[in-house]
This record gives sequence, structure tokens and C-alpha cells, in this order.
Amino acid sequence: MQEQINRGMFPGAVTLVARNGQVVHYEAHGYLDEAKTRPMQKDALFRLASMTKPIVTTAAMMLVEQGKMKINDPIANWLPELKDLKVETAAGDVPLTRPVQVIDLMRHTAGLVYAGSTRSPRIKKLYDDLNIESREVDITSEQMLKNLGQIPLAHQPGTFWEYSISVDVLGLLLERVEKKPLDAILRELLLDPLGMKDTTWWVAPAQAGRMAESFSADPLKADMLKSYRHSYNPLGRSYFKGGAGLVGTAADYLRYAQMMVNGGELDGRRYLSRKTVEFMLSQHTVGMGGTTIGTTGTGYGFGIGFGVRHDEGMGWTPGSKGDAMWAGAWGTSFWIDPKEKLVGILMAQGPSHRVHTRMLYKNLVYGALVD
Repeated sequence: MQEQINRGMFPGAVTLVARNGQVVHYEAHGYLDEAKTRPMQKDALFRLASMTKPIVTTAAMMLVEQGKMKINDPIANWLPELKDLKVETAAGDVPLTRPVQVIDLMRHTAGLVYAGSTRSPRIKKLYDDLNIESREVDITSEQMLKNLGQIPLAHQPGTFWEYSISVDVLGLLLERVEKKPLDAILRELLLDPLGMKDTTWWVAPAQAGRMAESFSADPLKADMLKSYRHSYNPLGRSYFKGGAGLVGTAADYLRYAQMMVNGGELDGRRYLSRKTVEFMLSQHTVGMGGTTIGTTGTGYGFGIGFGVRHDEGMGWTPGSKGDAMWAGAWGTSFWIDPKEKLVGILMAQGPSHRVHTRMLYKNLVYGALVD
């Protein structure tokens, strides 16, 4: 980690490894700030970005277990703004072959996209013009859904895995199901019971000094910052981004990840059934187009909320069949390995080097595994 800091990959990092339910490594490296005046601290706050997605998807599966929705329910049951979606094709926009279902939001097979990565210039322009991703200015959940309903999908539902705003939309669906804002839903279902006291949607001024920084020279930083609302409470101003909005610490994220490794239980409290966790950590994209390689490297498909490894081989790092991971655009990453009862967490803020650093860290952890 120090060598990576010396190379300018990020100002600092926090690394954490747990095995068999015990923390075996927990260290702070480098500095909080790019000027290197404040040493990194273990309770530093990091923009979790897409590491928000597994948490929101887990909350959704808790509601499925409660019978409040099924994964094959049409999303238009709660989001009528999206009932008339079409699919863009070379021959024009065509009707859906089947409705977008809840599971499509959970596994990025709804036909939704990110404006920055879609291959469709038309869809990108519509996402940007209609402020779907709430980049330059705030947009309420109601207006976002109204605007999204005017934009065609890039693929027929259930046919193609494309990384997207799906979990942002899933968060808005949960708000309709529960009739309360997403921050309250997550707090009640997961964050408070798990003791994730530092995981939040916005950082109060008194805590701002704990925020880890990335280098201003990182070419991705300035543009990425436009998408985040961490200096004020978004409630009532801009929708809570279920796909990217949380800030948190390594210790907090361990609480969530350990619960999943344990099959849905932590400290005597059960959050999900063992079979539901097995279901989430199974392959749900077999036979579909698209690839998770940009985040996971080779050898992975996608489950419900996680990239899931097909086999011990084919990956860019060692691992186990069924190990599951995800990562954030700012440089955070984690994985869980149920076979080895292992959790690995890397908290850093180095957007341009994130794939390199997450793979290096995973190699180092598995290289240290001796029994």
C-alpha cells in the first residue's frame, strides 16, 4: 500500500481483512489529504459510490422476504411513470417483449444505462438533457422518473447486462413500496441494526475533516464530483442515489459484508435467510449479453447486487467459485468469499487507478492466505 502511495495512485488508504469472523488485518496508510498534512485514520470517511448498490439491493431482498414484492413483479406496479417504455433499435423504437421486472433493476438487465458509457448517442443526450443522473443540478425523484419514462431502453429487458442507473431506480421503487424515503428505509433495515453509525448520505460540517481526498490532478475527479451530494442532506431536494450515494468507513462496511458471508446473520440477529443469500450470490445473467469485466475482471457473472465468480479459474486474481464483489468509481472495493469465510475491503480515493489497485489488493490478500 505504501508503494502505491509513493507512486501517486492515491493519497492514502484503509485496508481491512476478516477471516472466520475475526479481523486479521486493519491498517491506515498514507494521508487523508492530497497535501499530505493529515495522516490517514482508520475511521476515515470514503465516498462509497457503487458500493452503495449491494446494500440497497440487500434491503430490497429483505422486502421480498417480507412478501411486499416479488422479484418478477413489473416495476410499473410502483413506478407508473415507466409503464410505457420502448426499446431503441436501428429500425426505430419498439415495444417491450416483456415488462421490466424488479430483478432487472437488481442485476442491471432492465435496458437502462449510464450516460457516460452507453453506446447510443441519442440515449446519452436524453439522459444528459433530462438530468437523469442529477449531475449539474438537483432533481426530485418524481421529476426524474417522469423524465426517465420518456427515454427508450437500450436493450430488451432480461437480455443484456449493462451497468446502469438500475439501482438508483430500485431505490425509488423501494420508497414507493415502503412510503418513506430511502435513507430511512436503509437506516431501519440495515444501517442501525448492523451498527453502521458512520454510513450516511451526507457529511455534517463537523465530520467533513474525516473525508478522504483524491488527488485534484486525477483526470476523473472534477467531472465525477458533479454527481455527488455529500455536503448537504438531499432529502426533498434531489433523489437519494441508491446506486452511488453513500459515504462510509471500512469498519462499517465490514459489518455488512460479514453479515453476508455469515449467510444473512450477524451477532445473533438475522437479516436474510441462508437460502436468500445463496440465491443472491448465484449467477443470474446466464445466456445474456454483456460483461462485468470492467469492474470484476474476467470470469465473473452477476448475481443480485454482486459480481459473482464462475469458477476458481479465469479471474485476474486468485479466489473461490462463488466469491462475490463490487467496487466504487472513487477507488473503494470489497469482496466476500463464503468458501474461505473471508472479507476483504480496500478504501481509497484514486478514481483513475481503481481497477489496478483493487486487483493488486486482492492478489496480496490471497497471497497471504496460508491455511
